[in-house]
Amino acid sequence: MDTMNILVTGAAGFIGFHLSKQLLTQGFRVIGIDNLNDYYDVRLKKERLRILEQYPLFQFELIDLVDREKLNRLFADNPVDMVVHLAAQAGVRYSLEDPHSYVQSNLVGFMNVLEACRNVEIKHLIYASSSSVYGANQNTPYSTKDSVDHPINIYAATKKANELMAHSYSHLYKLPTTGLRFFTVYGPWGRPDMAYYTFTKNIIEGKPIKLFNNGDMKRDFTYIDDIVEGITRLLKCPPSPGPSLIDNQSSTNAPYKIYNIGSHKPEKLIHFIQVLENLIGKKAIIESYPMQPGDMKVTYADIEDLHADTGFFPTTTIEEGLSQFVNWYWEWRKSTTI
Repeated sequence: MDTMNILVTGAAGFIGFHLSKQLLTQGFRVIGIDNLNDYYDVRLKKERLRILEQYPLFQFELIDLVDREKLNRLFADNPVDMVVHLAAQAGVRYSLEDPHSYVQSNLVGFMNVLEACRNVEIKHLIYASSSSVYGANQNTPYSTKDSVDHPINIYAATKKANELMAHSYSHLYKLPTTGLRFFTVYGPWGRPDMAYYTFTKNIIEGKPIKLFNNGDMKRDFTYIDDIVEGITRLLKCPPSPGPSLIDNQSSTNAPYKIYNIGSHKPEKLIHFIQVLENLIGKKAIIESYPMQPGDMKVTYADIEDLHADTGFFPTTTIEEGLSQFVNWYWEWRKSTTI
């Protein structure tokens, strides 16, 4: 049996790294793409890559997805069966500072990926959307049947646009596409701009942590291993053409699917901090701030569809997941200060 070739964009990123590692462990050939930008510490990205490059079936290509010619050449020169598109300009708050970078990475970059997938007739494209698309939605838990027409930040708007772009390609070219609305992914090798990372760093260093809305927010924190499990299950389940309902409003015959992927268990932010305090053995110094523009008070994933189609259900508790992260963080901190 031939080895399946899977292309992962954003392979040096947090989710891309963990997914690539798991796929390589399972015997797949992985072509990893990343532009290694400096949105956060490039040393972290390079160390993730160093680990992946120890696997003989891993191939890395330094490519910015905005470079359409280079991307098309890669697809033409390499056998690619499936694509997992995780590369993006991430972060809600940074989208208030530099919205143009989101248009380039998340819209132009995704357009180029869609075209490349169409040209070589990919068997399945899985791409990262976000729970941020629910924006002003008041219904909880968030369901993929809910309308998501009112994003409250540019990052979310680009992710909603990705879902619309994917649907058009599924409809026009019968390209099987699956969008995943990720809910606050955390774990070892995570992004330094994420709250759990900065909370851990600042508690250890005795620096204040910023707590917005007095900590009166809930997040559907999802451990990275659970996320990877969900993605690997979905790779084997490309959507088929056939009638399905979108946003509880319109039907489509395109091979197109959207799933929430989360823990289905929102945690109060203040409880999250208390777990970190217990693991670190030190109290947090808290500075209170009002709710930030573009932030959501609650995220809560309805994962019924994903469970029904793949049997996926997250198993990692917040205590277990944060313990794994804090242990990793101590080791990473030690290695970068030597």
